[in-house]
Amino acid sequence: MSQLALPIRLSDHAVFENFYPAGNEQLVNYLESMASGDSHGGCWVAGISATGKTHLLQATCERAGDDAVYLPATLLSDAGVGLLEGLENRHIVAIDDIDDLLAEPRWEKPFFALYNRLQEAGANLVVSARTIPRALSVDCPDLLPDLVSRLSQLPTFSIQPLSDEDRKKALQIRASNRGLELPDETAHYLVTRLRRDMGSLYDLLDTLDQEALRAQRRLTVPFVKDVLSN
Repeated sequence: MSQLALPIRLSDHAVFENFYPAGNEQLVNYLESMASGDSHGGCWVAGISATGKTHLLQATCERAGDDAVYLPATLLSDAGVGLLEGLENRHIVAIDDIDDLLAEPRWEKPFFALYNRLQEAGANLVVSARTIPRALSVDCPDLLPDLVSRLSQLPTFSIQPLSDEDRKKALQIRASNRGLELPDETAHYLVTRLRRDMGSLYDLLDTLDQEALRAQRRLTVPFVKDVLSN
């Protein structure tokens, strides 16, 4: 998809089909509707690290195609405030880790101006953060009260972390979409014996996929133990 000629690459795995929505069905449905062309004005996606915020923002942009642009705070911070110009021409503008961006005072007024332009254009602003809008004042105490008030008007969704059983199902869905069979016993081992955040588990699954292909082995618990020990 066109990304304003910037070096932004959406993850191949960051699609709605790879996101297990347990407890977050309302948010996923909302984003899918928006990505299909409906205008809701956008939303605020709050959640702790490794709960799927980036995945969902990228999936929304992937589904919307050239009508959307995904911008992580790190890239915006490096590129400068001029990058916000003209974004109101997109149906969806997705900004990841907006709380990190607004912690830099130079972004406050340019982002406020972008927010207003998006509202006037009927475009959708989708942002992610660790907390809900009204908690921004903790990390960004100097933010304009008007900006906090405007952001608080966005529909806010808090991502619900997955249970261990749901983590297993999420891993098995990702494996299936890669053409892999992940037995229940192996999925249980990965979830209960190793780091439990989904980002780490997905990265491990990528490694296991490569090793299983190389060794022509199934993803059994003994095979996983062998890979981890090496």
